[in-house]
Amino acid sequence: MGRPAAANRQPFRFQLDLHSGVPVYRQLIDQVMGGIATGLLAGGGQLPTVRQVAVDLSINPNTVVRAYRELEIRGVLETQQGTGTFISHQKVERDEVERQRRLTQVVGEFIARAGAEGFTVHDLLRRLQEFKAEPAGNRR
Repeated sequence: MGRPAAANRQPFRFQLDLHSGVPVYRQLIDQVMGGIATGLLAGGGQLPTVRQVAVDLSINPNTVVRAYRELEIRGVLETQQGTGTFISHQKVERDEVERQRRLTQVVGEFIARAGAEGFTVHDLLRRLQEFKAEPAGNRR
């Protein structure tokens, strides 16, 4: 009997950026969503256990539970008691409200990170306007 394709893949590993200003549970959620978007994670794929993630990242297991629970509520994950946590086969569609919520989150993270580097919102707006005006080939 052959093994499922997902069994041949490397296990998904979370990584944290403790200097990003983004809460750890949010980073976990974003990494799962990014993994799905890029095809690294597919329906039926298993995520590491709460305990394993907590040990690997040296974080509180409740943080992992919070991220997994939010993803479960969104229909992205399914938890099977005694078996594990899996990516749902259900196609999760983002409506416009979710899209705008995500944009607000990204902007908030961007401002928080820039603020930690000593930049103001005014600095960011000015640079974004300059960036917008530059030809695409000249952007750094």
